[in-house]
Amino acid sequence: MAEETTKQEEVEVKEDKSTSSEDKKPSKKKKKKQKISLNKGIAYVSSTYNNTIISLADTQGNVVAWCSAGKAGFKGPKKSTPYAAGIVVRELSDFVKSSGLKQVDVIVKGVGMGRDSSIRGLSGLGLQILSIKDKTPVPHNGPRAKKPRRV
Repeated sequence: MAEETTKQEEVEVKEDKSTSSEDKKPSKKKKKKQKISLNKGIAYVSSTYNNTIISLADTQGNVVAWCSAGKAGFKGPKKSTPYAAGIVVRELSDFVKSSGLKQVDVIVKGVGMGRDSSIRGLSGLGLQILSIKDKTPVPHNGPRAKKPRRV
């Protein structure tokens, strides 16, 4: 009987220790999102064969909002279509309205089909496009070409 009571006391002590250690853990506080007010920004459009990603940044280059065709709900080959690029711009429209963004410099990168339609969509939101820069990487001769096929 004495052994049983000591075991029960040990169990109770262990439970007390476990609850006290859980109480000591600091609770993580979530930071409130600050309302961002921009007047001028940069829109980065990355249009590949598989996807279209649009990032909105402030003038220093810090990204404040982004969206992609995959995030908008498109899957597979539909992600790279011009229609998907237009929908991506519409997804960013609520941020543009809430932040007060009016002027944008557009930097386009990639050779996908969503390049032009994303720029048209940005102008359709009422944004004044100040400049469009094409930063698509172009190889200077690149790797060695395949040998010609003999038929």
